[in-house]
Amino acid sequence: MSISLKRVRAICVKDYKEFSRNYAISIILVFPIFFAVLFRSVGASLPAASGFLYNISFVLLTCFAQACLIAEEKERNTLRSLMMTPATTMDVLIGKSTLVFVMSVVVLAIATYIFGYEPASIWAFVTTIILSIVLYIAAGTICGLYSKTLLEASLSILPVAFVFTGAPGGALLVNDYPVFKVLDYMPSSQLIHLLEIPHTGFAARDLLKPLLITLAWTVVLSIVSVALYQRRLKDE
Repeated sequence: MSISLKRVRAICVKDYKEFSRNYAISIILVFPIFFAVLFRSVGASLPAASGFLYNISFVLLTCFAQACLIAEEKERNTLRSLMMTPATTMDVLIGKSTLVFVMSVVVLAIATYIFGYEPASIWAFVTTIILSIVLYIAAGTICGLYSKTLLEASLSILPVAFVFTGAPGGALLVNDYPVFKVLDYMPSSQLIHLLEIPHTGFAARDLLKPLLITLAWTVVLSIVSVALYQRRLKDE
């Protein structure tokens, strides 16, 4: 499937203008930085606090912003018009994801610097964060496609917040309830494991497991988001 950089750029610029005018949504850029300052000021434990910082930021910033951008198009009845343009599915999805991706990378980089977290392996950490951003963008796209208004988009991310952000806490109950073992394979839980890897004495497999599981989730949710968009295109 061909991708037009000109169309991608046009969609991204359009989203930037709309996002910058909506102060109620753009305020979410502050939350990750606020949490970073808060956790640092109270001297929170690095692995536990950083895990919560990243996982909640993925939901409140990445997933929520993407869901709102998609839902806003539907609320204004402009998504149908966008689908009818020569822009391909990948043009639209990449164009509407670029702004959220850039915002997430910049804000999380600032939050990481403020919080002072230093990963055991910088390449594994950066790769996992990038994969997680793409993953939550896909989740936000799915939520947005199932929402008709911005209000519905705000509510649609609650299952994502409950399942993904709550998974690490549920995984702690595996000793009493073995069924919760499945929560350990959630990307949010794997991110916690990656952040808890010590700076010395770790093996390559300790890094590869979180990376591969996060990659698998990213691929699956990305495929689902593309399939749902194409189904929406046919329905229209």
